[in-house]
Amino acid sequence: MTRLRITGMTAALALAGALAGGAALAQDIAVGHLADQSGPTSDVGVPYGQGVADALAYINSKGGIAGKKLAVETVDYGYQVPRAVAQYKKWSEGTKVAAIQGWGTADTEAMIGFVTKDQIPYLSASYSAALTDPGGKSGRTKAAPYNFFYGPSYSDAVRALLIWAAEDWKAKGGTGKPKFVHMGANHPYPNSPKEAGEAMAKELGFDIIPPVQFAMTPGDYTSQCLTIKDAGANYAYLANTAGSNISVLKACKTAGVNVQFMGNVWGMDENAAKAAGDAANGVVFPMRTGIAWNGEAPGKATLAAISKLSSGGADVYRPVHYLTGVCSAYYMAEAMDWAAKNGGVTGPNVQQGMYQKKDWVPAGMEGVCLPSSWSAEDHRGLMSVNIYRMNVGGATEAPVADLVKNGTIKLEKVKTVELERKADRLGW
Repeated sequence: MTRLRITGMTAALALAGALAGGAALAQDIAVGHLADQSGPTSDVGVPYGQGVADALAYINSKGGIAGKKLAVETVDYGYQVPRAVAQYKKWSEGTKVAAIQGWGTADTEAMIGFVTKDQIPYLSASYSAALTDPGGKSGRTKAAPYNFFYGPSYSDAVRALLIWAAEDWKAKGGTGKPKFVHMGANHPYPNSPKEAGEAMAKELGFDIIPPVQFAMTPGDYTSQCLTIKDAGANYAYLANTAGSNISVLKACKTAGVNVQFMGNVWGMDENAAKAAGDAANGVVFPMRTGIAWNGEAPGKATLAAISKLSSGGADVYRPVHYLTGVCSAYYMAEAMDWAAKNGGVTGPNVQQGMYQKKDWVPAGMEGVCLPSSWSAEDHRGLMSVNIYRMNVGGATEAPVADLVKNGTIKLEKVKTVELERKADRLGW
């Protein structure tokens, strides 16, 4: 018997536990959920993980998968690779989980070989391009047939941002070559798209400034701002999560740095805009969902019902990462549903379930999750990159919900970049 261990997100998981009788019976479907609720990426890990947890609890409230409940164990691993690996070993032994909702790049990449050997589908919140080559044909990374994620890869997202930046440079009347700089910690996650971004920038005619490092945690990054100011950077890619990016944005505003900041997918959201204030005004970043929380879509009613399962209920404002967590959970659940009807909810069957549809939006998530396609040859699920600009038009002391409602914080869609599915870009 596998027991549900609640280590955070207590309201949603308590409901899941109650619905499952507090213990996973033999017929229940075991699911692992690895989250960062306390580590250096918890600023975005908490809302994303809450979206995953709430969605899985909601699926249980509607009868689970083919009449079986999901026995979900959520574990906060604090963004520490050894803890992630140790937890994975527990999930892969005994009552083996049917799938895992994971989190970080360093831990996800470290376990590619494990999940492949054990045949456990691993839907992470890392969008490292190293996870996109299921057959290892690119020669750049290990074969990753059991790794999936919802959204464009970090590499494809920075490529799209640079396509936008090249157009922006021309539209603003820029002369000569614009200068691009990659900024982030010396860590697998921010480093993941560095090579791809710099190669794309060079291809598009940018001059490349040597990368500038700053830690994954908040701090005084005045010296980094002065470095890019002295180098004459025009476009800077912030590769860390929002927590430390906020410090950079504030320091650079104080230092009078005139640069267009481009955040990675975890680098900006509504909470970060509130924290950074007008220093966040104008930052562009990719968004993985069709709407933000205040948007309208056919799937919004399902989102509201899911949100009711945890603290704040349907009335709380959920940042964009929450919606993405919901989408990740729903893709996994729909693949499980296919597996249940085609031999049972085993790892290999769930993997095959991820391949059954093209331009796929899970039922109930219409207009929320963007159409995605995975195949046995290519795990780049989403090649369409929506680029948004964060607009901050005043003081940000009020709650996020009020700031969005009164228009102080606005998410403005500026471009959709449709990337080609080029074979030579698989895996990097």
